[in-house]
This record gives sequence, C-alpha cells and structure tokens, in this order.
Amino acid sequence: MASTVTRRNAEISLRALALGAADYVPKPETNRGITTSPEFRRELIDKIRHLGARRRVPVARAPSGVAHIRPVGAPIERPPLGQAASLKLRPFSPVMPRVLLIGSSTGGPQALNAVASRIGRVVDAVPVLITQHMPPMFTTILAEHLARSAQRRVREAVDGETVRSGTIYVAPGGRHMRVAQQDGTPVIALDEGPLINFCRPAVDPLFASAARVYGGAALAVILTGMGTDGAQGAVDIAAAGGSVIAQDEASSIVWGMPGSAAHAGACAAVLPLDDIAPKLLRIFAGERT
Repeated sequence: MASTVTRRNAEISLRALALGAADYVPKPETNRGITTSPEFRRELIDKIRHLGARRRVPVARAPSGVAHIRPVGAPIERPPLGQAASLKLRPFSPVMPRVLLIGSSTGGPQALNAVASRIGRVVDAVPVLITQHMPPMFTTILAEHLARSAQRRVREAVDGETVRSGTIYVAPGGRHMRVAQQDGTPVIALDEGPLINFCRPAVDPLFASAARVYGGAALAVILTGMGTDGAQGAVDIAAAGGSVIAQDEASSIVWGMPGSAAHAGACAAVLPLDDIAPKLLRIFAGERT
C-alpha cells in the first residue's frame, strides 16, 4: 500500500494490513514527488527486495543456550536469513519486569494487534511502550486500533507525562520516544532529532533509554521489521541485565530487526508470534526460564 499521510488514507492502509497486505509506504504529496523523491524510491525498493527475498529463504528454529553479549557500540550487521539454527540464547533476568517495551516495523501493525489482544494482565501490571516505524497520523490510527484489540488504554505518548501501568504508549510518528527520569519517576521524553537507522521514531532510542532507567527490570520484544533498528538497543538492555524476546523468522514478514537482535546475542528467547503473548504472561506470573 502506498498512500499520502492523511487520516482517511491511514485508515485505509491499516485496514489493508489487517486484510493481508504485507506493508505500506507513505507516498509523496505530489505526483512529481513519486518519481523524484529519493526517500520514497529507497523505501519502496528496499521493501520490495526484502519481501521478495523472504519467499526464497529456508526456515530454521533456534535452540536454547547462553551467549556472550556483543560489546555496547559494536556494529550490528544484517543477519543472514535462514541461519537461525546458529543462534545461542542468554538467561532471562531474575528480576520481575517493571516495563514492557516493543519495537516493530514491516508487518508490525498485524503483529502488535496479535500480541496486544492477549496481554491485558501485563498492561494492568506495568506500562507498555511501543515504537512502530510509522509517519504522523498513522500512529494515531494505530493507537486506536490497538485500544480495540487490547481493551486497555492506548494512546500516543505525550512529552513529559509520567509512565504508568495500565496504559500502552505509542511513539508518535515523526518523533523519537525515550524514557527519562524526573525526580526519580520515569517519564516520556519525545524529540524530533535526526533519523536513527533511517527512522523517526526509532526503536534503539527507546530500548537504550529504558536500559538506563530500568536496568535488569526492562523486558523488550522485537517484532517483525526490516533493517537492524532495535538491535543495538537490545544489546544495551541485555548488558544492563534485562531481557529481550525476538519474533522468530518463520512468523516474521521480514526478519531483519528481530534477526539482528538475535544474532547480536542479546535475546533470551526467539519465539513464533503466537507464543510471545503466552510467554509474557508466564514471565509476569513469575517464570524466569
């Protein structure tokens, strides 16, 4: 789906995703921009290449194990698809999570709805912060759709607001979302800084900031998405003692983001999409393996 950034077109695009479309790309406002915009050209071609390549990749499941963490700041490379059998996993944090962080991109809206519809008890216990690669207006509609799926309070985050349990916060399109501390209390921090991993909002700033604020009590999930955004943030969370779960290759539209985090040695589990919500419920019920 390619559409200009209006509420009506955002509704149509998200409806198309729910009906089976793999992804969307924001279209330039003018017809001339469609043929001259380098950003539109790059994004459209990249997505077509990744979606096309996925059909030729054999699928393998990851075994359990323990891995060394890649040093913070080390470069994260795109993982070789179809090589999940080489993954090694690290232990889950022994600490009860105090926040749930989710990052996603290509295929993310469908995956987010699948997870959000089943984790009501988690939302009641801790705040949930989501960064999905989307432009303004699209994230507004996404929050409305997630609210219907989750049957919980879901809205775009507001700069400076206190992070509270019972609410799912969605990073607004065009702004990075971080967690900061104000008088010892976690708050939302939004900014319009430079693109990170070609994205704004990006997942890395959210994960890295949560690692600083929550340490071993941070729990993150990386869902389907193109590129490597979220991998360095996942390494930061793991280095701080927190836990990361990645969606597996077989159930991902594109395994770039979760695959990058898994190959970086940051993950405690790599799971099919349908297994992620049950795993989260068990973690918040006390499971630590």
